[in-house]
Amino acid sequence: MKITPTLAIYLIKRYAVNLLILLAALLAVIYLFDTVELIRRASKKTDVPITLVLQMGLLKLPEVGQILFPFAVLFSAMFTFWQLTRKYELIIVRSSGFSVWQFLLPICAVGVIFGALQMTVINPVGAVFIGKFEQMERTYLKHQDNHIAVFKEGLWLKQDILIESETKPGDLTEGYIILHAQKVQQPEWVLQNVTILYFTDSNGFLQRIDAKNATLEGNFWNLNDVTIHKDQTAPINKKTYKLPTTLTPKDIKESFSSPESMSFWKLPAYIRTLEQTGFDAAKLRVYYHNLLSQPLMFCAMILLAATVSMRPPRSRGTLMMVFTGVFIGFIVFFMSSFLQALGASQQIPVILAAWSPALISFLLGLAAMMTIEDG
Repeated sequence: MKITPTLAIYLIKRYAVNLLILLAALLAVIYLFDTVELIRRASKKTDVPITLVLQMGLLKLPEVGQILFPFAVLFSAMFTFWQLTRKYELIIVRSSGFSVWQFLLPICAVGVIFGALQMTVINPVGAVFIGKFEQMERTYLKHQDNHIAVFKEGLWLKQDILIESETKPGDLTEGYIILHAQKVQQPEWVLQNVTILYFTDSNGFLQRIDAKNATLEGNFWNLNDVTIHKDQTAPINKKTYKLPTTLTPKDIKESFSSPESMSFWKLPAYIRTLEQTGFDAAKLRVYYHNLLSQPLMFCAMILLAATVSMRPPRSRGTLMMVFTGVFIGFIVFFMSSFLQALGASQQIPVILAAWSPALISFLLGLAAMMTIEDG
């Protein structure tokens, strides 16, 4: 017997409402804890008002919210199946000749559609919020003045420095440099074909330095085969040149756009840019394929929820059902995080790291349903 549109719409509506309510509740709890943590961090600063903290809490919401989406799909499915079972609605549906796969199909369709929306709409919108939050965090909470960006042309870096006056030795004035490197050789952190532009704090140009390569060692950039260009003077050639810096390799990596702040649609181009420049983009590749696997993961969560929540109404064990759901969610989250870490460190292939949690969960849910259900 083919499932009727009326029944399909009813099941979809019940599950969608439960999913939205649970999502709203989880996001409210996340916002509360994130805001408290931001208030604690902002209390050490004197120029961060409470309104700014509340705004940053809202901007940070998509970062953790997207991590909890599989849990929301799982628990809302468990609650929906429990409701339908307690009210004998599933029993009536079964006695009407419908199989378990037929009334699972509309709910699984909601999970797949929500996964596709999360990947193509929610993630890009959330990436804008997260990027804005990271910018405000660097400005108001971390007070970082260094700016780093990667484009097809290479690595660009802006750094504040103190410039010694040529007419008054020992007299230091504030200024900044803009450093450009065409390629980055890792893990040695050797910059190739380096150009450095010196500016005063009022954006006045001072000099240009060209170098064959530069190595970050301690608190200095060590430049080799250097040519210094100044206004109205002949170029000066030097074998080596030391440029003071407060940056470390960790600072440079952390200054790049985090995976969460990159839109799903922009990730492929950004991954290619990083790899052309010489940086390791394995973490971004894992994140990208993990987004692609979200529809399958959400469908798997619904199947796993059905295996533990569709029990006869007279049988007890609601508390055990809740514990089982929490345990399943924890195992899936741990497995996903562990495999993604292995993929980001290139110990296993990226495709395996990103897709195996969703595929394993889906196959487990499918096998369990085929074992406990007779049609």
